Amino acid sequence: MNLASLFQNYVFWVAMAAWLLAQILKPPIGYLRTRRWDWALLLRAGGMPSSHSALVAATAHAIGLFEGYGTALFALAVVLAIIVIYDATGIRRQAGKHAELINAIIRDLSEGHPPTHETQEQLKEVLGHTPVEALAGTLLGIALAQFFWYMWG
Repeated sequence: MNLASLFQNYVFWVAMAAWLLAQILKPPIGYLRTRRWDWALLLRAGGMPSSHSALVAATAHAIGLFEGYGTALFALAVVLAIIVIYDATGIRRQAGKHAELINAIIRDLSEGHPPTHETQEQLKEVLGHTPVEALAGTLLGIALAQFFWYMWG
């Protein structure tokens, strides 16, 4: 195994660049929405754009560009991307909605009755993505893969 070959793996670097760019874009986009900076968004799951969607979309598109759209590897990458994006918008989003509801119940109970030690911890509410956030991440990943392909293809 030649570790130096990793530095020439365009698919890997496209995927990493798409993920990193999506994470970097989260604080400024969050600022435009809320008018306050939240630097924790750099390391947090959820938010606009979806870094999960950007990562798998960039990977699949880069594999198609560099290896060919008719390959089994491209088919595998597309199937994986579909699973990840579905999970980000479906299951993880629902888990976030559940956490939001549980936190609201805790707030209601705390107004009339002090919560117990176990219920004082706030649950994470933003686990998944809205379909728009996932679409934005997907388009970002595809665009970045296309850019890399034009530069080095």
